[in-house]
Amino acid sequence: MELKTARMTVLLDPAKKKAFEQLCAQQDTTPSQVVRRLIRDYLKQHGAHWVPSGVPDGGDGESHPD
Repeated sequence: MELKTARMTVLLDPAKKKAFEQLCAQQDTTPSQVVRRLIRDYLKQHGAHWVPSGVPDGGDGESHPD
């Protein structure tokens, strides 16, 4: 889990935002949790390397190249 966070602003249609927030509530999750999961999955799918902020070794006990 990341120890630091950064804000990202996303512009979308108000109706989509409302539907997304309602669906998240029905699934007992937050929009932020869903977006973070989507970004992690997208990075993984495209082979992008990243280390969680604030965690020296990526949090998995293994060293990661810069």
